[in-house]
Amino acid sequence: MSEALLSLRNIGPVTAEWLQRVGITTPQALRDVGAIAAYMRLLDAGSPDNLNALWALEGAVQARDFVDIARNERERLLTELAAIREWHDIE
Repeated sequence: MSEALLSLRNIGPVTAEWLQRVGITTPQALRDVGAIAAYMRLLDAGSPDNLNALWALEGAVQARDFVDIARNERERLLTELAAIREWHDIE
């Protein structure tokens, strides 16, 4: 398991393992991909559809607590996620 991923705020052993399975193995890789695309990769790989994981990923990218993300950026993330899911379903 990537110790570097575990060093990120909000990322525990399970999430780090999920990220590694989808090819996100470093903090920089997560930042490069972004929280929403990483979340979609996790879903495509069979991880549970759990918005707390999305808040945690965005918090890891921004070095902020996932609770703060859920409170203050929920609508933006849900709007972006809905647009990507719609596009994803079209392909």
